[in-house]
Amino acid sequence: MSYADQVFINMCRDILDNGCSTEGEKVRPKWEDGSYAYTMKKFGVVNRYDLSKEFPALTLRKTAIKSATDEMLWIWQRKSNNIHDLNSTVWDEWADENGSIGKAYGYQMGVKHQYKEGMMDQVDRVIYDLKNNPYSRRIMTNIYVHQDLHEMNLYPCAYSMTFNVTKKPGDDKLVLNAILNQRSQDVLAANNWNVVQYSVLMHMLAQVCDMQVGELVHVIADAHIYDRHIPLIEELISRETHPAPIFKLNPDIKNFYDFTTKDITIENYVTGPQIKNIPIAV
Repeated sequence: MSYADQVFINMCRDILDNGCSTEGEKVRPKWEDGSYAYTMKKFGVVNRYDLSKEFPALTLRKTAIKSATDEMLWIWQRKSNNIHDLNSTVWDEWADENGSIGKAYGYQMGVKHQYKEGMMDQVDRVIYDLKNNPYSRRIMTNIYVHQDLHEMNLYPCAYSMTFNVTKKPGDDKLVLNAILNQRSQDVLAANNWNVVQYSVLMHMLAQVCDMQVGELVHVIADAHIYDRHIPLIEELISRETHPAPIFKLNPDIKNFYDFTTKDITIENYVTGPQIKNIPIAV
């Protein structure tokens, strides 16, 4: 099996067997029929993926890697908060009549801040530091901006990336590692989607900064499985698994802002059938 399969199966089994239920508690999310969406949850889940060994895509079912990447580029590259700039429908239910999701996600990444080196947004600051001061312990982004929360149609779920550069003895290239912090995650709908898109981001940043990829550490404060997802999860984690796919990035791209989903190649991606019509709590 792929390592991502192993991590996912173990995480889901732990949530179902050892997690706590929110049934009967005062919860915010509801199903389309108006009933409350309860969960089985675990606090403080930490998953580690060594991207130098394999690309962490699930094989239990297919993850739409290019669509996940497009959403990541929408936030990190296009720095947009409008669904008309996104090539999928994942944000449609949180958009207003003009397509805006408010001062969230890409909006925050595009806000310029004053540094002693000049005005930069958070993405450009990360790239600047990785190229000029890679051993800094201050290379991070944060889009959970409290003063703007009231103008966000959805509070950020994955809200922070912290980058850390290391070097292997005898190796010329530096190693790019990162921690993805997430306050909350719908495990069935979004877990591997987030893992894949931030893995692609790390590959892209490593390439344009002349580094190699290392570890992605995914920290989830509230990892939950919704009550109506439990039978779907039970079936999913019982499936046959396959080896991880091969991930390739166009080596000619040296500027982060030049990447498109066409620069990604996924080979030998064998998966189980897709789960369709997953109910989403809002």
